[in-house]
Amino acid sequence: MQKITRKLKDKICQAAGVIPRLDSSLITEIITMNSEQSLSESLEDYLEAIFELQTMNAVARSKDIAAKLNIKCGSVTGTLKKLADRKLINYEPYGYITLTPKGDKIAKEVTTRHNVFKHFLFKHVELDEATAEQTACRMEHAMNHKTFMKFKAFVTKLDA
Repeated sequence: MQKITRKLKDKICQAAGVIPRLDSSLITEIITMNSEQSLSESLEDYLEAIFELQTMNAVARSKDIAAKLNIKCGSVTGTLKKLADRKLINYEPYGYITLTPKGDKIAKEVTTRHNVFKHFLFKHVELDEATAEQTACRMEHAMNHKTFMKFKAFVTKLDA
């Protein structure tokens, strides 16, 4: 994680209209919390792929992740290191890959979002399954948690 400087804290405090010296520890906590929680689409896709592979095979391997995500094996290593640094996966080079409890939780959330979107698009919008799958892959990353929970409740009502 990037070190948060006093200057950055002061700018954030100023923009938020608070007194920097009194609130800098709170600002640091908020920035740290948000940077740890936010994952790129790519990282979420990796977690989702590892989750699926781990569900089928108990573990994932780099080459299987590359095949699932349709990328080259050499591209996987750097991302796996990032996920391991964030304590989302257990990873040793040339070894098996498994999700940590934290990574498992995020992967399940992403998978749930994906499944809800795919179901909605296939059943209610009546897209063909391949298009629903591709569109759900893009949508799963775009919606915040609160909005998704409302969307999920809406879909549940449609299904009732």
